Amino acid sequence: AAGDGVETPHHILPGSYLAPLAGPANREGRVAAENIMGRNTEYKSTQGTSIVKVFDMVAGGTGATERQLAKLGIPFESIHVHPSGHAGYYPGTAMMHLKLIFDPTSGRILGAQVAGFDGVDKRLDVLAAALRANQTVYDLEEYELAYAPPFGSAKDPINMAGFVASNILRGDFKLW
Repeated sequence: AAGDGVETPHHILPGSYLAPLAGPANREGRVAAENIMGRNTEYKSTQGTSIVKVFDMVAGGTGATERQLAKLGIPFESIHVHPSGHAGYYPGTAMMHLKLIFDPTSGRILGAQVAGFDGVDKRLDVLAAALRANQTVYDLEEYELAYAPPFGSAKDPINMAGFVASNILRGDFKLW
């Protein structure tokens, strides 16, 4: 079975979950077709990356939520940053809300949510790729992302989230 009606392993959480999303359903269909044709292909996991636009506002998430992690007793830490979608001196930007959830010991990215008006999809895709690759908040500090004033900032929101989360793990400051 493949597609919207099947449960698949979650990339972060233990167990299997229903995630009726087009991207995973398409990949599951490809895996099924490859197996029918004799190739031994496996569908590994779904992380539940999704995005929605309501009028001019965009919101999305990837990986686990705080509620899911707390319910399963999985330790986590989270940070919130509110950068602009692109350089503030270039017209047409607004603040976004970026929440990053990570393992309090290793810094492994466990989930993220982003909401705002411009650049939300870009940041969500970067965080989804980092989560899929089992990267950490320390990796986010090092990302070199495309920059020009209409598209981002010299210190991208992804870097900013990595800096704040890494500062917490290094003990540079405590959240209150």
